Amino acid sequence: MKRFVLRFMTFIMLLSFLAGCETDFDVTAPWKDITVVYGLISQNDSVHYIKVNKAFLGEGNAYTYAQIADSSSYGDNIEVTIVEKAKNGSTRSFACEPTTVFDKEPGIFYYPEQEVYKTTFKVPVNYTEQELMYSLVIRNKITGKIVSAQTPLVKDFTIETPRPAQQIDFISENNQKIKWISAKDGRRYNIAIRFWFADVMETTHDTVARYIDWNLTSTKSSTIEGGESLEILYSPLSFYEVCKNLVPVRESYGLNYTENDVDVRLADRFEFRFMVAGDELNTYMEVNEPATGIVQEKPEYTNIVNGIGLFSSRYTKFISIPVGSRTQDNLVEQNIRFIKKIGK
Repeated sequence: MKRFVLRFMTFIMLLSFLAGCETDFDVTAPWKDITVVYGLISQNDSVHYIKVNKAFLGEGNAYTYAQIADSSSYGDNIEVTIVEKAKNGSTRSFACEPTTVFDKEPGIFYYPEQEVYKTTFKVPVNYTEQELMYSLVIRNKITGKIVSAQTPLVKDFTIETPRPAQQIDFISENNQKIKWISAKDGRRYNIAIRFWFADVMETTHDTVARYIDWNLTSTKSSTIEGGESLEILYSPLSFYEVCKNLVPVRESYGLNYTENDVDVRLADRFEFRFMVAGDELNTYMEVNEPATGIVQEKPEYTNIVNGIGLFSSRYTKFISIPVGSRTQDNLVEQNIRFIKKIGK
């Protein structure tokens, strides 16, 4: 499971039931089971994860409770199911089994091990025609409580500029456009350019494939109906500053070699990547964005029935673009070990 999902989950739980509270408190009301849920469905994935925790109260320090797995984990006491339903009424059900991830970073909640619920299935290729809807159903085996939510999938969409296999050279001093047609059930679009390259080791001549992400900006469609023309602008020459900052090997990258071990680098390709958030995910992100006005208090947002949290969809689409000859020339001039490919 990607670390992004776990870090985002900690952020969600903090906002949902720790923000604005004292760390030491007295219990003044009967205990109540509050289920906290986070899950995203994507047709890019064949393995799907749902994070389910319970809110807790107790005498003493709330942060101390958060470090104890039993305080916020349901374990085998719940059944977690994802139900896929088509417009013709046909359904498929997928049981999510508890599993442990081991790369949770330090934070308020217990780490590095953390329990999530996992299932495996592939979204049908014709999901658009079937108008698939995904429901999440969580049943507490002890109390019988049902927690639920549902979401459509973000549909596929058309990228207009750049075009696949169109060679790109980052040489213009003028801003360039990225254009696309909005996806049905998609609302927020985060755009990035992923640059793939190879590090060639000086001693062994082994080649290590790497990439860096040049995160551009995000924009939103006005509706989730799809078919809307969208575009963003970017400055091509900014690419080289990004490379100078991110390409050289740093200790924090976790690679088993250093910058001094690299003999040369070879440019490979660009991927223009569109990370699309479903409507509910976008709303959740909007609610939890930093406040800029006088009123700092934020409303709570959830689309979970009988619980709190988020169940929504996302979709990532990209096109691969060859690296142009003049871009390779400019990379060589940055003095970060790039050489030009023979014949390029």
